[in-house]
Amino acid sequence: MNEFGIPTTDITGVPEVIPADLVVLDVRESHEWSAGHIIGAIHIPLGELQARVGELDPDARTVVVCHVGGRSARATEWLHSQGHDVINLAGGMDAWEQAGRPVARGDL
Repeated sequence: MNEFGIPTTDITGVPEVIPADLVVLDVRESHEWSAGHIIGAIHIPLGELQARVGELDPDARTVVVCHVGGRSARATEWLHSQGHDVINLAGGMDAWEQAGRPVARGDL
């Protein structure tokens, strides 16, 4: 938990190779997603999250990511209030890339 009560982890709490039982939700805009995202992540921009929440399994452990952690914190807070098993990645894609983690580019 961070100081605001939002479930949060730093980069060391997320495996470099995402295991099958862990979902990564990227809430950035499409141009940010195309520029680089975590391999295997699901892309639902923050502005579409409430309309598309049915695409997510509330019981699946989900790491939420954005550019540096602000939008993903809002998404994590809302999803948590809806009963989802979620955690925010502090530092977001900035932290992921600074740690030298693999990144997919394009719309894949």
